[in-house]
Parts: sequence; structure tokens; C-alpha cells
Amino acid sequence: MTTATPRAILPALEKIYLPLDTFAETLLRVLAGALLVTHGYGKILDPFGAVGMVEGLGFYPGVFWSPLLSATEFFGGIFIAIGFLTRPAAFAATIVLLVTVYFHGIVQGQGLGGAEKSILWAAITLFFAIRGANGQSVDAKLGKQF
Repeated sequence: MTTATPRAILPALEKIYLPLDTFAETLLRVLAGALLVTHGYGKILDPFGAVGMVEGLGFYPGVFWSPLLSATEFFGGIFIAIGFLTRPAAFAATIVLLVTVYFHGIVQGQGLGGAEKSILWAAITLFFAIRGANGQSVDAKLGKQF
């Protein structure tokens, strides 16, 4: 099966959006990673601070899962942002985000309205877990991807 690139309806616009393709993907990866770092910053300062929360979700022992959550958000966010070990970092972030979908949507009873940001975040990290980083990444500079 061959997948042909669709022809542009307005060919003149290709000169604008084709060069921005890599930039847009890199921007999405960097922003997603940076925002994960921001979200995980407080947790990494107190890696055992979420013990009660993770145990409340059924993840025992909390002293194991809480620091793992902290590291996944903070260091995983850094890895995603710079494009280093992108696939494993994004996969781990996707798992964390799917748990937050469950937490907001089911545990807190907020439904889709409460889980929609986590669903969007999970879709973004899943994209990078599957695709990996592009040429604008540490992975590309090293010439290797997981």
C-alpha cells in the first residue's frame, strides 16, 4: 500500500507550512516536556509528598510510586524537551497521564470535563512514544533512538 502525499488545495501556502513542519513538531515536544517539568517540579522537591495520593489510587507501596511519579514528570519532562530517550520517557509520561485520566474522570467523578486535559496530554506524549524525536533532538545528534 502506497501512501501518497496529498496535493495542497492552495499550493502557494506550501512554501509557508512545509518548512514549518519540523519546527511545529519540535515546538510541541519542547513545550510538552517543559510543562511536564513545571508540573513535576514541586513533586521532585518532595518526592515522598504524593505517597497518600498514589496509595489512594491503589498504588502500593506509595514510598515506591511517589518518587517514581516525581522522577517521571520532572526528569522525563526534561528528556522529552531535549529529545533524549524520547520514546521511553514519553511512554512513561503517557502511563502517568492515563492514571490522571482515571483519577479525574472516575475517582473524582469529574467525567470527560475533568479528564480532558489529561486525555490531550496523554495523546501528545503517546505521539512521541510512538514517533520518537525528530532531527532536532539529542537522540538525532547521537544517531540513535530507543
